[in-house]
Amino acid sequence: MNPNTDLSRRRLLRLLGATPMLPIGAGTVGAMLAGCGGGDDSPVTTAPTPPVTTTPPAVTLSSVSFSSMPAPSLANAAAMATTTVGSTMSVSFSDSSKLDFKLSYQPFFITGDLVPNGNGGTILAGGYYDINNKAIVDTTVAGKERQFFSDSPDGTSLLTVPNAKVTGVKGNTVFAVVQFEYTSLAQDGKTDMYGKLPSPIAVLTLDQDPGTGKLSLVKYHNVDTSSVNGLWITCGASLSPWGTHLSSEEYEPNAFTAAGEAQFKGFSKSLYGDETRANPYNYGYMPEVTVNLDGTASIKKHYCMGRISHELVQVMGDNRTVLMGDDATNSGYFVFVADKEKDLSSGTLYVAKVGAGFSVDPAAAAAPLTWIKLGSATSDEIRSLAASIKATDIMDVKTADPADASYTKVVANGRVEWIKLKAGMEKAAAFLETHRYAALVGASMGLTKMEGTTVNLKDKVAYSALANCNGSMVAGSSTNVPGNGISIPKTLTAGAVMALNLKGGQKDTAGNAINSEWMPVDTRALLIGEDIAADALGNTANPDKIASPDNLKFSEKMRTLFIGEDSGNHVNNFLWAYNVDTRQLTRILSTPSGAESTGLHAVDDINGWTYIMSNFQHPGDWGGIHANVKGTLEPLIRANYKDKFGAAVGYLTGELTQFKLAKA
Repeated sequence: MNPNTDLSRRRLLRLLGATPMLPIGAGTVGAMLAGCGGGDDSPVTTAPTPPVTTTPPAVTLSSVSFSSMPAPSLANAAAMATTTVGSTMSVSFSDSSKLDFKLSYQPFFITGDLVPNGNGGTILAGGYYDINNKAIVDTTVAGKERQFFSDSPDGTSLLTVPNAKVTGVKGNTVFAVVQFEYTSLAQDGKTDMYGKLPSPIAVLTLDQDPGTGKLSLVKYHNVDTSSVNGLWITCGASLSPWGTHLSSEEYEPNAFTAAGEAQFKGFSKSLYGDETRANPYNYGYMPEVTVNLDGTASIKKHYCMGRISHELVQVMGDNRTVLMGDDATNSGYFVFVADKEKDLSSGTLYVAKVGAGFSVDPAAAAAPLTWIKLGSATSDEIRSLAASIKATDIMDVKTADPADASYTKVVANGRVEWIKLKAGMEKAAAFLETHRYAALVGASMGLTKMEGTTVNLKDKVAYSALANCNGSMVAGSSTNVPGNGISIPKTLTAGAVMALNLKGGQKDTAGNAINSEWMPVDTRALLIGEDIAADALGNTANPDKIASPDNLKFSEKMRTLFIGEDSGNHVNNFLWAYNVDTRQLTRILSTPSGAESTGLHAVDDINGWTYIMSNFQHPGDWGGIHANVKGTLEPLIRANYKDKFGAAVGYLTGELTQFKLAKA
């Protein structure tokens, strides 16, 4: 084999993840390539006289594809009770050579494990802490008191920091930021803990083997969130183009009713030791985590990005425009345009109006989007407002018709309300009561559970997940708003992935220019699930199609959209790979039955290696669809995951199984 061609291929393999997710190193692959040289691939030539220098054609990537694994069945109950990977990743090159990698799953830990804290001791993975960074203790079982830990790891970012140095790292220093959304139950198995604990967020220091790409946990650091008043239900996350972890606070507490709600009082009690101290206006924002050289981190919240059900945000190619997931009932498309690149502390917030033709039929044309400007602000000024203002200072809200023309009927957060804005409170309403204000000014607030977002930079297309297309999206529903642009004829519980074209030169509905080249201009269905009558296993959505898409991440190099499920329709939830060029959808991973696929992050290049991060939440969270499997799987899942209190944080790995050499 020509040595220059070999070198070119070796570079590609590493950059692509030729050990895309380990453990065969580029050196080993290179040795295999060299060992396969000669014969037809490396003909011997005699240099002419006078000598002529020739440059062999560069070997370039042609495509990456994934084989589809079957959905697990009770014939192999063990596979249904754990994370199962049965896919092969194939990497093809311009010279017709090909590499196949058998994928598998490698966890860093199961929550509840004791892991290294970097100081010679250990720390509880997924453990909860109060505002003073003291462990929050579960006392529901007398004599077995223990620190609460999460069964619901979610958003994860894999990143590097220039010149980072952490004791114990022998190879390359890599970090993963991992957030923990909630814990389902106290250890008594009965006490509901959802939303009653402040969400932890941790930095994992990982030792990356330069020769194999393998990642090993060296240090777990719990981030101090006291400066931002703790975190509320942190769900999906993304990595900013400038290398910070963009977190989320999902389901913003209702500032009009939170003081009397058991959930928010429990949260305040856990965080502050006082049921009344937490201010609902401090939650429902987009936090940003910056990792330090030593594996610690700082955190801030961007109050100016609106107070919505932040699920997962995606920064576009200009480092300023941000499309935000809004995981609420009666949710909408929100975009934030920052004033400066790589700085989300000030900017302008927009919400979409959906034009005629909205559909979840992939054959239908796209529906146009126009944008209402809600307001411009800095994070500091909105944070100051949050600390000094009450909900009733901003607007009057009635849940029954006041028969008063000064009130406007809206539907917000799944409820019909009548709203009257108080004089001079437009900015406060836009950033602290964002859902209600967006409905009041005529935005299309009719989506249901719009979750993950991601972007295909090359094609300037964003993708957005609708976990369920029901309720407020369906014509005739009590929460559907006639004429708001979002209306489908019937429920699609299995959900859809929408595609949004991105363009510049747009104006808002008042005729003012929008300072962005990355605004969504339309929306159409790319992929949809299929509701079915329950099959023999219990699935109520076609197991060979997506169901309730949640996490979304796009890989530019692989041209692949990865889709993680949060479905009550599949007995096991899946992680899918969809090639946007071939339009091939393949199942690559199955989570434990009753668990949700979370923590998705497709990383094209970390020191020459490619990774797919993947976690899961709440294994064995049984619903009606699990009636046929629960009896068999319950003891297996309890044995695997700490009596169902634990869940995994990890990533996919790859083992080279086949190399097909090009012919001359």
